[in-house]
Amino acid sequence: MFVGALELDVLLGDVRSLKQKRSAVRPVLAEVRRRFEVSVAEAGHLDLHRRALIGVAVVAADGGHVRDVLDGCERFVASRPELELLSAHRRLLGPDDE
Repeated sequence: MFVGALELDVLLGDVRSLKQKRSAVRPVLAEVRRRFEVSVAEAGHLDLHRRALIGVAVVAADGGHVRDVLDGCERFVASRPELELLSAHRRLLGPDDE
C-alpha cells in the first residue's frame, strides 16, 4: 500500500473577504475530489482571505499510480485562472516506510 499527500499553497485573485474565499476555493476542492477520486480539503491559511493551503491525499496499491494522481491534481490546480500556485510539496509513503 502506498499513501501520497500533496500540499498546494495558492494565492487567490480578487478576493476581499473570507466568504469570497470560500466561494472560490469550494468549487476547486469539489472538482479535484470528483475528477481524481481523492480526499481533499482546505488545510491551512484559514484566516487569510487571499491564501489557501489545499491538502490532497490518495491511497493505492502502486506508487506510480499515486504519483500520477498527485501530478494530475497539481496540474489541475495550477491551470485554474483564478488561482496562482505558489508552492507544492508532496510525500509518498510505501510499505518500507515506518
